[in-house]
Amino acid sequence: MLDAVDLVVSAGDRVGVVGENGAGKTTLLRVLAGSLQPQAGRVRRVGTVAVVDQELTVEPGATVGTFVAEALAGVRAVSDELESAISTFDHERGDLGRLTAAVARYEHLAGWDADRRVDEALTRFGAPRDPGLLLDELSVGERYRVRLACRIGERADVLLLDEPTNHLDAAGIDYLTARLRDWPGAIVIVTHDRRLLDDVMTAILDLDPSMDGRPALYGATRYSDYRFLKSQMLRRWRSRYRAERKRALALADRLDSTYENLSDEWRPPKGSQTHRRATRARGHVKAADRLIQKLEAEAVQVPAPPLALTFPDLPSLPPEPRPGPLLEVRAPRVGARLDLPGVRIEVPACGRLLVTGPNGSGKSTLLAALAGTLELDRGVRSVAPGVRLGVLAQEGPTEHATAAAQRAYVAGPPEELTGFEAYARHALTLLEAGVLDPTRLVPVAGQGLLTEDDLDRPLRELSVGQRRRFDLACAVLAAPHVLILDEPTNHLSVGLVDELTAALRVTSAAVVVATHDRRMRADLSDWPELTLG
Repeated sequence: MLDAVDLVVSAGDRVGVVGENGAGKTTLLRVLAGSLQPQAGRVRRVGTVAVVDQELTVEPGATVGTFVAEALAGVRAVSDELESAISTFDHERGDLGRLTAAVARYEHLAGWDADRRVDEALTRFGAPRDPGLLLDELSVGERYRVRLACRIGERADVLLLDEPTNHLDAAGIDYLTARLRDWPGAIVIVTHDRRLLDDVMTAILDLDPSMDGRPALYGATRYSDYRFLKSQMLRRWRSRYRAERKRALALADRLDSTYENLSDEWRPPKGSQTHRRATRARGHVKAADRLIQKLEAEAVQVPAPPLALTFPDLPSLPPEPRPGPLLEVRAPRVGARLDLPGVRIEVPACGRLLVTGPNGSGKSTLLAALAGTLELDRGVRSVAPGVRLGVLAQEGPTEHATAAAQRAYVAGPPEELTGFEAYARHALTLLEAGVLDPTRLVPVAGQGLLTEDDLDRPLRELSVGQRRRFDLACAVLAAPHVLILDEPTNHLSVGLVDELTAALRVTSAAVVVATHDRRMRADLSDWPELTLG
């Protein structure tokens, strides 16, 4: 997964880690955090370390207060040590060194301000503040925001963040950006957020292969500069590779010709010294062999290039189109999460809609109502006959034009299934639900989202980003007429985000997107926009 990675991050450094899904970004953070031991090499950490993983497992009975207590345990210990040092200090024979060290540690952590920092972060991230709330009763996004707020308030010397913006709205991202830019310690962030790379990073570490086979650390502090430098490197790499492949083919032709001259049909010219000619021919063969071996030894060993998204050609109209929108929702209300009286949302053929708003404004609920995976307490939803929907949920299983199909998919597939097996089961589920045309099935291996080797592995062995790619593939499996995508950039690599944005702009299918990604919103700013909240 990782090999020959040399990285030094000092106080004040903010390193952004990028690379394709499965390149080892999360693995690198775990090695840096000490939760994963490398098979070779050395990792040295100085000071306290705070980690925000991409995945979050909640222990039964854990509350918001549990996270707060864990985050501030170090500050509490330093505070207790300072109180002990003060209360036991003897002005005549006291240990002045102990007292001085305790004061320095307390000031370094700004211990007097710790509770306020956590409370402010919870508020600014839109996270619940009641310490008694059970975490397993909160939404996925709320749990993530509680944990992130606690880690920001912790003020550790080393901060390791894995996709920290996935569950933040625009206000939350702005607050996070400000805190990171003022962070006194060292920061390493895995992120697909191109604006965060621009606004925060002092360097970008790319884990994708480079010409010498090692990860590359770019001093570029802007995403566009990094992309330019990387494209220049790839151009030189591919040019050298093509030149060496051309030379190898020429030498191979020469070797073939030499061997042919040694065949039974070959005879030296009359009057020549037969033994000497045969020896010379064998010498030519050996020389050619040595040249090819030397070339192979010196050649650039170029691994398979990163996958490029091959977005399917999606249909714009059902087989028997009728006048009017493909999908429509009028005056929807779903409990207390969404209430839009007098609002009519239409999705016409080839239509576009960008849904924005802060956390809790009902974006995911609206998209689920459009998809038919949530029943309306009030309002009307209608889908034109024959229209297929492709749905990418913000978290977990994706897609489904009907609630029945959604429930069938949630019940499986087991994580022991390979990607190919899970994709086949998903297709059968949709076929049984009557929302799949077998003649328009989109093959999973042809989308450029996962390699065949990855699809042959159990889903549980894939990274979070790779499983997100699989979810995206499932969303287009049935060649939908309408794509409904909730936070589609979550967990994806920055390169794939660029490719996906370009594909959504030109696809023939209608597209509804809800996103907090600031660069994607800017790229889709010419779309009709519905702002909630």
